[in-house]
Amino acid sequence: MYTDPIADFLTRIRNGQTAGLRVVEMPSSKTKVAISEILKDQGYIHDFKVEEVAPQNVLKIALKYDRVTKTPAIREIKRVSKPGLRQYKSSGELPRVKNGLGVAVVSTSKGVMTDKQARKENVGGEVLCTVS
Repeated sequence: MYTDPIADFLTRIRNGQTAGLRVVEMPSSKTKVAISEILKDQGYIHDFKVEEVAPQNVLKIALKYDRVTKTPAIREIKRVSKPGLRQYKSSGELPRVKNGLGVAVVSTSKGVMTDKQARKENVGGEVLCTVS
């Protein structure tokens, strides 16, 4: 059993890209689906879908690679807020990833969103991860 499902989610994506896999599978949750939706909207993954299986739903993510160089679309994906040290930031303190070229995923009272959306709506929250 793992204690941090979000870190496991990010690690499965990272390992899948290192191995050159097209699709990675993991147990599904509402937070993982919300993060996957953000990754798809920002162009870091092709697509995702949730398959309903008996004990727990399975989240399948289709990874994205450059057609010519075969390099992964996600160069770096890191967990920021950990179970032992949660990172909560106000809208003014949200991190800028790679000077605006990357994305920070933030869990707010209005749902999971990017750092840019959170600044626009003037809400803070827990910084889940950064992607570039």
